[in-house]
Amino acid sequence: MKQTTLLDVLLQQKSRTTRRETFLNAMDQVVPWSELVELIQPVYPASGRGRPPIGIERMLRLYFIQQWYGFSDEGTEDALYDMPLLSRFAGIDLTHERVPDATTLLNFRHLLEEHKLAPVMLGRINALLEAKGLLMREGTIVDATLIAAPPSTKNKSGERDPEMHQTKKGNQWYFGMKAHIGVDAESGLVHTVVGTSAHVSDVVMTSELLHGREQVVIADAGYIGVEKREENTGKTVEWLIAMKRGKLKAMPEGRWKETVREIEKKKAQIRSRVEHPFHVIKNLFNYRKTRYRGLEKNTHQLQILFGLCNLYRSQRRLMGSI
Repeated sequence: MKQTTLLDVLLQQKSRTTRRETFLNAMDQVVPWSELVELIQPVYPASGRGRPPIGIERMLRLYFIQQWYGFSDEGTEDALYDMPLLSRFAGIDLTHERVPDATTLLNFRHLLEEHKLAPVMLGRINALLEAKGLLMREGTIVDATLIAAPPSTKNKSGERDPEMHQTKKGNQWYFGMKAHIGVDAESGLVHTVVGTSAHVSDVVMTSELLHGREQVVIADAGYIGVEKREENTGKTVEWLIAMKRGKLKAMPEGRWKETVREIEKKKAQIRSRVEHPFHVIKNLFNYRKTRYRGLEKNTHQLQILFGLCNLYRSQRRLMGSI
């Protein structure tokens, strides 16, 4: 049983519950802590002669705080001293405990990356959601978003990240990577995340975003011709790909054009669900720019972020079943 601290008493006496407190309380209830701890346990350092390792759940809580608020390792350490709510969420009593330092946070992240635990954690979260009836897997929406990378060359190598590339969208050039996602058409929850350089075409990655159980695949006009690609031939799915606006506009006015317009409108309504996860990680979790060098590290972070996004978007239904 968690011991009540002076901080807990002071926070309970507040006249108003803040949005941050509401968010942390909800996530505390819906994150499957025991399942994730069990996943990390086999690769986590055991106690030895030196200082005993910090508990896995506490490190996970610190790591998730870092993801939710876009903190650096040093920023996470400082934030726990500055914001009592965060230290309480992490289970740290500042009256007699120190916050784990930035190096400890760095080492924990490297441990997760070394053992490629992010996709496994995403899968474990999605298995929980599927068991709760929140992930249907009958249809997949595919899409991608650009993630900017720092263009600065003020680093040890004196060059930009070689795994990031430039691409043009509209009349603007972007430097960075792409996050390609496969989203459950019914719930809008992300089941697959793949990271590539920004110049990789969306349509090329489609087959990697399918789990194999879907009956229909929905995508925007950037995926036209996807069913003709070699890796997709023989797939027994229905492809619902948006028509290019110019083609629809060029159609002669009449009943047939109105019918096609209604069909495209319904496709767009379903396809819009893929934008919700992008909104959460970019606007709520403040993930707008890559933090690390290399695609592997950044893709690892994206898989964690989308897993946490799934829990955030399912929190009300999950809390109702607790």
